[in-house]
Amino acid sequence: MATSNKSSREAKFRVARMEAHQALQAEQIQRRKRDNLIAIIAMVAVLALAIVLALTVFSGRDSTDTAADDVASASATATATAAQTNSPTVPLAETAAGKTFTGTLSLNGQPLGVSLDGTAAPQAAAVFKSLADSGFMTGKSCHRLADSTDFGVLQCGSLNGDGQGDPAYQWGPVENTPADGKYPAGTIAVARANTTYSNGTQFFITFKDTTLPQDTGGYTIVGKVTSGLDVVTNIAKAGIADGATDGAPSTKVTIDSFQLK
Repeated sequence: MATSNKSSREAKFRVARMEAHQALQAEQIQRRKRDNLIAIIAMVAVLALAIVLALTVFSGRDSTDTAADDVASASATATATAAQTNSPTVPLAETAAGKTFTGTLSLNGQPLGVSLDGTAAPQAAAVFKSLADSGFMTGKSCHRLADSTDFGVLQCGSLNGDGQGDPAYQWGPVENTPADGKYPAGTIAVARANTTYSNGTQFFITFKDTTLPQDTGGYTIVGKVTSGLDVVTNIAKAGIADGATDGAPSTKVTIDSFQLK
């Protein structure tokens, strides 16, 4: 009887030990499953972040073509041209090289005298002379106004008035950009996205002395306002929508005409 009781106790002990071992194995398996799941989730998150970052870098917020943001990049969802080549319809720099174009940019019925420098920025001057001659700018809006310390710009020329660039019309390189990042009041410069070959149809006018970062190549100074800068200053005085320091002008701004000769 004693032997039988002992055997029974040993059997119960073996069963209990086996069940404990099985429970431990089950727990380990569940832990491995959880760890694997966490690892998979982490990998997916990293991959998603990498894709988002890649899209951000190669598409652009304007930035396309903007003058500020990361202070003056274009709000661009236009895909930046991978190769450093211009879109087929972009005019050749040679058409403006060594030339000076003067004329009038009219905003809300108020004229600004302007001058484009084909010697310092031949490619940019060729582009904006072509856009002016084709009537592209007529009816386009100035969708962005930024006004803060050492930064005052009015940005215009977006294809659809939303700050986005046109992926079918991109060009480079950056020309005539100041090494010190100083863009004096009255400067007309080219807005772009994140690469030096993501210029498009957008430009910005500084209505106060403005400092822009040059670490990504700077922004092409294509010309200057020769008269009527107070037109832009008055637009700035009217303020920015929602009281922001960077956004749509409180008063809608439309390009009535852009004429150069």
